[in-house]
Amino acid sequence: MNVWIAIGITIVGCYVVKLCGLLIPAGVLERPLVKRLAALVPVALLAALTAQQTFGDARDLVLDARAAGLGAAAVVLLLRAPFLVVIATAVAVTAGVRMAAG
Repeated sequence: MNVWIAIGITIVGCYVVKLCGLLIPAGVLERPLVKRLAALVPVALLAALTAQQTFGDARDLVLDARAAGLGAAAVVLLLRAPFLVVIATAVAVTAGVRMAAG
């Protein structure tokens, strides 16, 4: 498949999805279930992306320094640390494990 055909199909697909979102009646968007799902979808997508980037390597499941950094970030997050402290902890632990592993 030509790259430009794939780009064109993607453009049309994005436009159709955006158009469908604009055509949904406001009454449907005001339902409690829809509001709850709309609030949870970004969290689920971010969690899936984080898991895929941490534990995935092409087609293999890996446990390396990234997993240690994620675990350290989860612990610090449970201790109610500020977001920047969580990020700094994850970076420091990941770098430390990579340095120790060689």
